[in-house]
Amino acid sequence: MEGTDPVNKKLAAALSGCAALVLALTGCSDDSGKKTDDWAKKVCDDMQTQVKKIQEANASLAKVNRGQNSPEEVKKADAAAFQKVSDAYGSLAASFKEAGAPPVDGGEKTQKDVVAELDSLSKGYADLKKKADKLNPDKGFDKGLEEIATKLGELGKGGAKAFDKLGKGDLGKSMTNQEGCKKPTGAPSGPAAD
Repeated sequence: MEGTDPVNKKLAAALSGCAALVLALTGCSDDSGKKTDDWAKKVCDDMQTQVKKIQEANASLAKVNRGQNSPEEVKKADAAAFQKVSDAYGSLAASFKEAGAPPVDGGEKTQKDVVAELDSLSKGYADLKKKADKLNPDKGFDKGLEEIATKLGELGKGGAKAFDKLGKGDLGKSMTNQEGCKKPTGAPSGPAAD
């Protein structure tokens, strides 16, 4: 399956970029207010679990692209990975909704922006799962994968502004003080290009 290998590398690289958005919350630790810390704890308790799911999905995409897999196996692995990422972003959105607005200037807008972006990412990955499910292993498979890779690249670019706001000031400091918002040790980066 020579044709699917470069496309699946693009899929894995784009998915890795999306995981990096969530990991962008990590930064320099410092002291900050108790209210901000309490809010950060609410959202960070679930953060590491969801980031791990996104990383596992990324690893499964990279793995299927390394071996000599059939189009049916590639289709199945891609669909499963997209579903896993969709669920992870959906769970993160729920965590931010439940936490309420962070106790900082513009906190309500920040929360709305982040929730909207996470919901959008969750929906985007659910749509990719549907596209992967519809891929025909016998006809137009590589072209279908290429279209999915393009859409995945677009998803990977979204959301940076919302996450940027979370990583700055007292809010960012409070979040990085929380165990769940610290970058997991040995967190994989994107797959190496051949």
